[in-house]
Amino acid sequence: MKTVLITGCSSGFGLEIARYFLARDWQVIATMRTPSADLLPPSERLRVLALDVTNPESIREAVEAAGPIDVLVNNAGFGAASPAELAPIATVREVFETNTIGTIALTQAVLPQFRQRRAGVVVNVTSSVTLKALPLLAAYRASKAAVNAYTESVALELEQFGVRARLVLPGRAPETRFAENARAHMHGFDHEAYADLVNSVTARFADPSAAITRAQDVAEAVWRAATDPSSPMHIPAGVDVQAWAAEAR
Repeated sequence: MKTVLITGCSSGFGLEIARYFLARDWQVIATMRTPSADLLPPSERLRVLALDVTNPESIREAVEAAGPIDVLVNNAGFGAASPAELAPIATVREVFETNTIGTIALTQAVLPQFRQRRAGVVVNVTSSVTLKALPLLAAYRASKAAVNAYTESVALELEQFGVRARLVLPGRAPETRFAENARAHMHGFDHEAYADLVNSVTARFADPSAAITRAQDVAEAVWRAATDPSSPMHIPAGVDVQAWAAEAR
């Protein structure tokens, strides 16, 4: 029986990914900053561990407690929206610490066991905004684009050991707590110089007829990345991402 370790399982994509793998008889290690076993169905194949990807000691303890795993899913993420010139540097640092440095640090902690066993998969969940530039998301997009570049290079390094690395790119998911958190970290939206742009962007994202990404879409894409050796490096998740991916190709 194979084991997957997933970060950011307290809500949204991470929670659905954990449910998806549990339903397919995998051992699941669901990690979150504040562990809560009540979020997932009870199962002998489920362990819930505390993990803060921005804390090196937390990473060390979680990886040690997890033991051998077959797949690492770096899903934990932090979103923020702001005109670039008005983004607080403290917020920018937090975005990069979680989305970029946290992903790299946890990957580094797990890779030795994959290399030694000559088996394993790293799945990094980034974003469709890396396919197409959008205003007000400069720092967030940059943090996720950095993970894309990192993953592509790591994949080349790991081929010789039989280890794979893949990217899953979700689209807009307004129904997740991630969207709520991003709204809580908006800055500069009341600045008169950016009023027209902010109104235009928010109206576009508030359009109820626009296609969105469901958590199920992301779970299915992560499953494909984890279990299908022939899967592509970049796996779009959500109908709204399909057109962007086609344009990028």
